[in-house]
Amino acid sequence: MELSEVIQIRKSVRRFADRGVEREKLDHVLDAARLAPSWKNWQCWSYIVIDDRKLIRDLASSGGFVRNLWLRDAPVVIVSCGDPKASGDRYDIPYYAVDVAISMEHLVLAATDLGLGTCWVGIFDEPILKAALDIPDTLKIVALTPLGYPADKAGFYEKSVKTVLGSQKRRQLAEITHFNKW
Repeated sequence: MELSEVIQIRKSVRRFADRGVEREKLDHVLDAARLAPSWKNWQCWSYIVIDDRKLIRDLASSGGFVRNLWLRDAPVVIVSCGDPKASGDRYDIPYYAVDVAISMEHLVLAATDLGLGTCWVGIFDEPILKAALDIPDTLKIVALTPLGYPADKAGFYEKSVKTVLGSQKRRQLAEITHFNKW
């Protein structure tokens, strides 16, 4: 698939087919994340791949996924972490979060190219996840994404989110672009 097509078709997936993700595909998306640019090329990110379905359900039940109970049915959940000390700060922006976000988007686009679904998740209980997954205190969790083959039909939750949040709508290019001056 061409990159422009991948960008066009990428969407948030919250319902997954009852099918695992092949190791080759998992390795491919993680390698895409590994190749992302970062502050001084320090590559501050680390990923935890959760493919144990019982652990995923336990984390959903324990509140680790907070309001994202739908994650309990994902075949894989990937937790992206960043090390603030392995990145910089500029104008009060902690670049570890930017670095991890760029890396995570590489992962998301690579997954889309392989026919896999993902969904950026920013609502989670960091202390619960850190304890359950033995994540060092020095790291920060930036985001999660489920990873799997999309279910054939969107469920009620997914349809509701699209309607309420207007997640399919995008601002026009003229609304977000300025040339030479604001």
